[in-house]
Amino acid sequence: MRIERLVVSSGHAYEGRPSGGPVPVRTWSPETIELRAGFGVVGDRYAGRAAHRDAALTIIAAEALEAVAAELGVPPFDAVLARRTVVTRDLEVEALRGTEVLLDSGDGPVLLGGRRPAASCAWMDTVLASGAHAALRGRAGVRFAVLGSGVLRVGPLSVTFPPGESLLDAADDAALLAARLDPTRAAVGTHRRR
Repeated sequence: MRIERLVVSSGHAYEGRPSGGPVPVRTWSPETIELRAGFGVVGDRYAGRAAHRDAALTIIAAEALEAVAAELGVPPFDAVLARRTVVTRDLEVEALRGTEVLLDSGDGPVLLGGRRPAASCAWMDTVLASGAHAALRGRAGVRFAVLGSGVLRVGPLSVTFPPGESLLDAADDAALLAARLDPTRAAVGTHRRR
């Protein structure tokens, strides 16, 4: 597993109707991000906002974006345009919904709480490709509460669960972890349209 990309933005670029085009805001793809418990990602538009306390960080699987582009017959998307905070590879992101999880990219574990799906919006048809909005349903990522402070960085990623987390009966059982977080399902998601 790895973090492929990090995305931070100072404001909301996708406001109003897509026909008006994105709002120009500073958006960057740093090598590291700092997370603060109960606050969010330092420098990001959702940080410190009460309404986003349970949704301060969003994770999406790179494979989901790649699968949607392939299904639509278009070139690969620039992951920054999806505006998700963390883009992972080989991680079944949807399996983290409803769990507490520890992500460690080399600077120590950071505790996150998987809350709700990150809904795809009509802007995806404008900034990614026609049909992307519908194709991303159920695999547009998961929104997380930042429950612990620390740093995430681009590169190798380990995923573990706090003792007692319901996803695993034995947090140190690598076989069970692998079965629950199947990297071959990273692009699949949930609630797929037919």
